[in-house]
Amino acid sequence: MRTSRPVVLVARGLPAAGRDRLAAELEVIEGGLDATAARVRELAPGAAAIVVDPAVAVGEQLLEAAGPALRIVANFGVGHDHVDLDACRRRGVFVTNTPGVLTDATAELALALTLAAARRLTDAAAAVQEGRWTVLDPGAHLGVELTGSCVGIVGMGRIGYRYAELVRPLAKEIVYASRSPSIVAERELGAARLELGGLLEHADVVSLHLPATPGGEPIIGRQELARMKPTAILVNTARGSLVDAAALAQALRGGSIAAAGLDVYEHEPGVPRELLEAPNCVLLPHIGSATTRARDAMARMVAADVLAAVGGEEPLNRVV
Repeated sequence: MRTSRPVVLVARGLPAAGRDRLAAELEVIEGGLDATAARVRELAPGAAAIVVDPAVAVGEQLLEAAGPALRIVANFGVGHDHVDLDACRRRGVFVTNTPGVLTDATAELALALTLAAARRLTDAAAAVQEGRWTVLDPGAHLGVELTGSCVGIVGMGRIGYRYAELVRPLAKEIVYASRSPSIVAERELGAARLELGGLLEHADVVSLHLPATPGGEPIIGRQELARMKPTAILVNTARGSLVDAAALAQALRGGSIAAAGLDVYEHEPGVPRELLEAPNCVLLPHIGSATTRARDAMARMVAADVLAAVGGEEPLNRVV
């Protein structure tokens, strides 16, 4: 039974660091990790705040279901392409995200994926676990060394820059593609700005660190993959829609590029069959921010913004 306190709907789940803070002042209702879109809409009427993550689409139907009491949609994450910002703006509903606090965690995972793909770590680990390692074969599991390589970074924001810092001791050269120049990356890391096509042709590693495109079109498709070196590695910890999965799988099968490391997919939690079957492809279940420090900080940030909006103040991390 609902109380007289304002209601916050946590569409799926929220770490205790944020949920407990909300529960101290508001009535918290949770949909659960398996909540369907219909179930979230069923719970939404009268909510003053809705906490979502990238698995929850926020559009007219959910906003209409929530009704006029809704003050804020608080996103547990940085990317907000799953939220209809225009619809929220028309209704005077704040939209917030959690920038900054997951930078280190996501950049570190991008580095881990880079190394895992370069050294074929998942294939090698599977050989041990499945009992296929029966002889020392000097020709088995041959990978690529990153020392002296050229690392290309597409999107030199917070996470892209942190990844550049982490990979810099290995890389001989760092190049980047971005809508605007990063003076600090050029000054502090010696990074050189290139157009995307030139970066793809030049880099040994291509790591994506930018938001989804407004139309959801991939920036890495068949033509872009064809421009990369046959020894190159593609890493994506940003958004799955940035990469044409079918084209990537074909490039891996045909040897157009050497390897890939992915943490994100267009229709999560679904992973395209062609990627599951592709060689030299390291696949992770969207764990870029999955450290205790990052997730707790994100949860606290969400709670602070919800409490501010429900209390009549402007939230700190406002997107809309």
